[in-house]
Amino acid sequence: MDIDSRSTLQNASQPVLQVAVGVIKNSSGQILISFRDTRLHQGGLWEFPGGKIEAMETSEQALIRELKEELDITVSTATPLITINHQYPDLAVRLHVFSVENFMGEAKSEEGQAIKWVEVDDLPNYAFPAANQPIIAAARLPYFYAILDDAKPQLLLNNLNLMLNKGIKLIQARLKTLSAKQVETFIETAYPLCKRHNAMLLLNSASTGVESFNVDGIHLSSQHLLAADKRPEHRQWISASCHTLAELRHAQHIGVDFAVLAPVLPTPTHPDAKVLGWEHFNELVAQVNLPVFALGGLGQNELEIARNAGAQGIAGIRAFL
Repeated sequence: MDIDSRSTLQNASQPVLQVAVGVIKNSSGQILISFRDTRLHQGGLWEFPGGKIEAMETSEQALIRELKEELDITVSTATPLITINHQYPDLAVRLHVFSVENFMGEAKSEEGQAIKWVEVDDLPNYAFPAANQPIIAAARLPYFYAILDDAKPQLLLNNLNLMLNKGIKLIQARLKTLSAKQVETFIETAYPLCKRHNAMLLLNSASTGVESFNVDGIHLSSQHLLAADKRPEHRQWISASCHTLAELRHAQHIGVDFAVLAPVLPTPTHPDAKVLGWEHFNELVAQVNLPVFALGGLGQNELEIARNAGAQGIAGIRAFL
């Protein structure tokens, strides 16, 4: 079954169950999951805690209430993470997902459900409802996605070290103008360096010989995205560059893990390019079930604005140098 038929609301006349969901992270970086009662819809699977949004409640108010009732914790701050629209055979749901990293109390089961703290990268090893799969990707991704742009090899390494020393954990190497040998030489040094910093390295699909290199994933240019009819195989992470709703939907259709949407604001390199603006960015992101980074004219200090507009976080080049 393809991503579109699994994950979009198929019947506009069918009532949509509105649910608030919390991706709760403790001080050790672990995520709390709970086991769904076998008698319930999608029972017998693990899930992220939360519950139905009642009449006259905002999604955040519902989340705070549900987490207090289920886990006896008091949410201090909840930040939007992702919104999921999903059509099961018998039910349409909209999941309003929040990241919860600040809370008071010690989580305990108040309703008899099994709960468990798990390492974030172990989440794919647990059986979740289909609607939760994009949430798992969002939970595993950081809030910053640095792009290492074409440059002389030594400058590339200098810039990579700058990014890693600033704590960046997700980096794309966009090496469109380097020869295959130069790309190979760079990756041989850069990939082990990223591993020592617990950072992930993705290689842009326009890089020469992209399929042959040992990296964590491939970032599809918009051209290569639209030419693909399925997800590239044998890669842990697949991401894509998008500029339109059609591109975002195609990225979802072939099963990419996350996307970059640009340009949000004017950039020095493309001052005359038509920009999306935050309102339109939010409108586009709300129509797909993907973590989406905002790119174009942004700095790290705009992370809160980006996340409130539905973004996973900020992507950029100069922002991280």
